[in-house]
Amino acid sequence: MMAITAALVKELRERTGAGMMECKKALVETDGDVEKAIENMRKSGQAKAAKKAGRVAAEGLIIIKSSDDAKTAAIVEVNCETDFVARDENFVSFANGVAQVALDGKITDIEALKAAKFDGEHTVEQTRENLVAKIGENMTVRRVVIVESTEGSLGSYQHGSRIGVVVETKGGDDDLNRDLAMHIAASKPDYLNPEAIPSEIIEKEKEIIKAQPDMEGKPEEIVEKMIGGRIRKFAAEISLTGQPFVKDPSQSVENLLKSKSAEVVSFVRFEVGEGIEKKEEDFASEVMAQVRG
Repeated sequence: MMAITAALVKELRERTGAGMMECKKALVETDGDVEKAIENMRKSGQAKAAKKAGRVAAEGLIIIKSSDDAKTAAIVEVNCETDFVARDENFVSFANGVAQVALDGKITDIEALKAAKFDGEHTVEQTRENLVAKIGENMTVRRVVIVESTEGSLGSYQHGSRIGVVVETKGGDDDLNRDLAMHIAASKPDYLNPEAIPSEIIEKEKEIIKAQPDMEGKPEEIVEKMIGGRIRKFAAEISLTGQPFVKDPSQSVENLLKSKSAEVVSFVRFEVGEGIEKKEEDFASEVMAQVRG
């Protein structure tokens, strides 16, 4: 039997908005499995759609570099352990240099990026090692994406140094591209449009909706209708085109695009530390493992 810690209860409360006792009870029932607890709480109607996993512990920078013709952009994440180092000019200069190397070589593979020349004599990896020795804190070049547009144009937006977005459109001008990138930074869509959502995600959501208390005892056709409506709402919330546009919530992004005769081809959104499903004390050991590896 797993001990239900206060930290687990806190995470579940933050993600579901439910009360402390409900959260504790749900965790006891699932033996401390937060994701399973959320699913059960949603089925019983105790929790609305849950927020993404709790805060992950990673500091660092998201850097975007674009080519002069604005047809190619590189977006990279470079991590460190503390926000103090994330502001250090040597670290900032290194992160910017890494993004430039990625852009110049159109490098999409992290290992290839580490092996690429950073300056005349050192590789990115050697430069990183030297910087670690100098600053005394671990760093890692975590991920890189190159976005190239042949027929359309690219827009980018950085929210501080922790969130970066590159968006590719057809028919969009600079203002629209920037507005879209800003929207993606703020509204975190998971998919481009409802059609892009994998069927297993839709099926899982249907299962959750079906188990909710207000579905009980209703005729099958009413249940189907209700599920259909809620699935459409769910699909709109997690896809870019379905979301209300942040600058003018009275229209959807889809309507905004139609009014400008434009379409979004693709987008990339990076946020520092996302997907490192670790608590604070673990991030340093993850970075250490990468350093030693």
